[in-house]
Amino acid sequence: MIPQEIIRKKRDGQALTREEISFFSKGIGDESISEGQIAAFAMAVFFQGMTLDERVALTEGMRDSGETLSWPGLDGPVIDKHSTGGVGDNVSLMLGPLVAACGGFVPMISGRGLGHTGGTLDKLDSIPGYQTMPSNALFRKVVKDCGVAIIGQTETLAPADKRFYATRDVTATVESLDLITASILSKKLAEGLDALVMDVKTGSGAFMKEYAEAKALAESIGGVANGAGVKTSALVTDMNESLASSAGNSLEVLNAIRFLRGEGDRPRLETVVMSLSAELLVLGGLAKDREQARRDLKRALDSGKAAQIFGQMVEGLGGPGDLVENPDRYLPPADFVSDVPSREGGWVDQIDTRELGMAVVGLGGGRMRAEDGIDDTVGLSDIVELGTRLDAGDPLCRIHAKSEDEGLRAQERVLNAITLSASQSSGQPVVYEVIEG
Repeated sequence: MIPQEIIRKKRDGQALTREEISFFSKGIGDESISEGQIAAFAMAVFFQGMTLDERVALTEGMRDSGETLSWPGLDGPVIDKHSTGGVGDNVSLMLGPLVAACGGFVPMISGRGLGHTGGTLDKLDSIPGYQTMPSNALFRKVVKDCGVAIIGQTETLAPADKRFYATRDVTATVESLDLITASILSKKLAEGLDALVMDVKTGSGAFMKEYAEAKALAESIGGVANGAGVKTSALVTDMNESLASSAGNSLEVLNAIRFLRGEGDRPRLETVVMSLSAELLVLGGLAKDREQARRDLKRALDSGKAAQIFGQMVEGLGGPGDLVENPDRYLPPADFVSDVPSREGGWVDQIDTRELGMAVVGLGGGRMRAEDGIDDTVGLSDIVELGTRLDAGDPLCRIHAKSEDEGLRAQERVLNAITLSASQSSGQPVVYEVIEG
């Protein structure tokens, strides 16, 4: 086949065959397709779009451009979750152990922070000794031994996606629904999953701020994943405020540990964790319905089994064996900690959640450039929730910074991000919709 003829066909709005897409995907992975051809193909897809069959073929082609995992010998379903990202989104840290405590196996391959959103790998890097890039043998051992391991994408997993995304990033084609779908799912399907649940965020702290866009992506991901043979549901969830009460790497790990110890302080976070986990148990055949799944999950949380599994995972991947019992020993505080007092009284009416995320990035808790390092200790905690009644001087959140000057700069961003009003709003749901495949 000739790459430029495939590009021409898509440029002119014609549907590509599975063979043509497979050829092009393989060429991206083995570098027989040039960067210029990748860019042209991406732009053609951006403007002309793809059918569902084309999206499935592209996803499978990128999945098959490298290693695909298999899990012989496990006595339960291999299942996982993916989120489009948000602020204070530490759900994976609780979901993995909870699902494992109910009989699932979760080989979760996660990413780093992107823009204003925190990355699961960055959070785990704040745990001393934890290996986010272990050998395949260790990865498999930890999954088999305790039911869950959360690591990063290896060089051999969906290499076509890594190269394709790098080109899209510099050619203004990242926002293509078709290409976003294939990028997300090619990595997830390479894990060898039986089932997947997708958490698509919408709101001020999400990449898909408008509900219609988030729903379209959820439907696309559900359609493609199921078309590729993996049972998948997608939940559209709210990101108009921080999900956890903290945002920042070690702060979110500490928040997750407290949740697993039964000390959760955020009903919204519990709703999302339990809703996604329950969906996975049903998809994986571990529960007959969501009601039974929620009962099983609550039992795993209340009994301490999920917390125990989290500790086993951390120790298995090189971290301290007593992290759950003694987190303060391993997650040191920031040099400067200070509350942000409200300038006025009223009801918390709106939160620019993206701005809160950028405040964390500005403190050093995220990257301005890909090569930047991260300060794991900085961030925000005790973040106020929408609908809360405050008096002047009450704290909006607590800032954790390297210095007082940096703390004051972050304080100004927080004050500008949170709007109070004289009356309480009616509120909004946490889970807007469940889209079944």
